[in-house]
Amino acid sequence: MDIICCPRAFDFSAVFFVAVVVWQVIFTLNVHPAIGFDAGAVHQALTDTRSPDIVAYFSLNYNNMPLLLAQHMVAKLAGSTSWLLFDLVSLFLVDISALLNIATVYVIRKAQMTTAVYIHAMWLLLFPMIIVPYTDTWVLPLVSGYFFGFAMLNKSTSVLPSRILGAILFGVCAVLTYFMKPSAIIGVIAIILVELLYTLHHRPHPLTPNEVWRGFALMILFFCVTGFTYYTVNTLNNKQTYITLQKGREIPAIHFMSMGVSGDGGYNPKDALKMAELPTVKARSNYSKRMLVQRLKKMGALGYAKFLIAKQRNDTADGTFAWVKEGHFIRANPVPNEKGFAGTLRSFVYLYGTRLGDFRFFAQVTWVLLLIMVAFGWRDKRKLSQIFRLSIIGGMMYLLLFEGGRSRYLIQFLPAILDLGTLTGQKAFVMIHSWYRRAFPKWETVLNKKNSNK
Repeated sequence: MDIICCPRAFDFSAVFFVAVVVWQVIFTLNVHPAIGFDAGAVHQALTDTRSPDIVAYFSLNYNNMPLLLAQHMVAKLAGSTSWLLFDLVSLFLVDISALLNIATVYVIRKAQMTTAVYIHAMWLLLFPMIIVPYTDTWVLPLVSGYFFGFAMLNKSTSVLPSRILGAILFGVCAVLTYFMKPSAIIGVIAIILVELLYTLHHRPHPLTPNEVWRGFALMILFFCVTGFTYYTVNTLNNKQTYITLQKGREIPAIHFMSMGVSGDGGYNPKDALKMAELPTVKARSNYSKRMLVQRLKKMGALGYAKFLIAKQRNDTADGTFAWVKEGHFIRANPVPNEKGFAGTLRSFVYLYGTRLGDFRFFAQVTWVLLLIMVAFGWRDKRKLSQIFRLSIIGGMMYLLLFEGGRSRYLIQFLPAILDLGTLTGQKAFVMIHSWYRRAFPKWETVLNKKNSNK
């Protein structure tokens, strides 16, 4: 039996979800401060494309150009560059991601959709990152989209139009994810690997000629859609004229590997400054290689193992996803004015707000419960569950190898974590309950007697 499956329970969960969305809108209308770090640089470029700092930033961090172009398009359509506008857009994108996640669960197992609605509503209730318009949140509907598209494509009982739509959605969202935040493509890699393993696995029934031709046609459609989308977006990105950049200034990928073994495995300002000082990509690459080797030799095998354990803790332990832990996270007085309704809301999310600890407590409890559902639901062997597991493992391995050190980078992998928690939660709690019964048989007997006497 699933956790919640009756129609009345679903009606209540839908009402709860809508209430959370209304609350998000109220929160955003009252709390929409200017944000610092990379999000602030992207927002500044919406009104200032000639500043030497902005030109240097995007020349070095060319990977953020797709986000800038997307936000520029939104600004032109809306006729505004206000933080409130982009916070509302971020809210919309995050909620679309949640709806796509719920739809994915519906395709896999309809009876668990109500559970999915509750889990996602609780996540949205404790996710203030909606007021941070950056790639972490803007990539979420794309990741959720390619999982949903693959679920539709993979469901053999779906009608052909649904599978065609799934192939198109899968291809388009996979490519857009790559351009918005390349590391978020790990879920697509997990899908490909699991599909290859299932292809090699012995089938109980051989495929009919009709199934073979249909599968081949869908695969051709997927590759055509993927190729066309990649060509179009890559052309628009490379031929953009919105901001004139300095060519040959991009930061090499190995720089992020080098930073990933310095300090706590996160952002290293000295390394970032060195990337700005060195004149060529080759010089930056050589410096990063040298620092990477030097740092690994200094740690040694045992030291590196200890470092990875500590880094994994930093990458995954914080249920607030490193809220207000970035440099210049909120570009406002960190001691908020707590008068009035808006002031009360600020007290929960500003660095020196009197209720920030309350937010962190509830966010952490919810995060721990979700991790328990993921960790102890290993008996669920469905293909999509295995794909979500591999996506999470791949994401964690990526953060261990590259820049990490804080859990904000986990946001891009939340669709896999939330959907897997939904699908495996029931089995996880059944397993925990069975362990409890074996460990405390007397308490179980006492509880059963009390229930029978009522």
